[in-house]
Amino acid sequence: MNDSLSITQVIQLIIAPAGMINATGLLLLTVSNRYALILNRIRLLNEEKRRLTRKAGEPGYTTLENQRMESVVRQIRSLQDRARMMRNANACYFTAIGIFVGVSLFLGIDLLLTYLDLQPLLLAFFLIGMFVDLLGVIFSALDTVRAFRIVQFEVAADE
Repeated sequence: MNDSLSITQVIQLIIAPAGMINATGLLLLTVSNRYALILNRIRLLNEEKRRLTRKAGEPGYTTLENQRMESVVRQIRSLQDRARMMRNANACYFTAIGIFVGVSLFLGIDLLLTYLDLQPLLLAFFLIGMFVDLLGVIFSALDTVRAFRIVQFEVAADE
């Protein structure tokens, strides 16, 4: 271990990436819940689409039901785009957590084995983890924009 660092300083250095693990975990929790809600909504709309499709061959199929079918199909497509965004955000956050765990682990190894100098590599990986986190935030923001568009469409379709 580096003689110029106290045990407290070593622990603080190792915990710094752990703070990012915690922050990313909170983002992941939010995105995972949104992802699950989107997938559930797609399943419900698919069920409605199947019901409307069965009814389309029967007498008494109305123009209103046909409009609803078009609305459901459009919403499913939009929700699939949102699901891809949330899947990408989830993947980014899981990747970032893995990177931060690796940085913490190898930071401890670097501090214990003084003949290794992993600091430039550790800094690079920490920054990569931050960049991947940023990508997750961007995917989440894009989903938020798309979510609003879907709601606008639903409201306009019912007017």
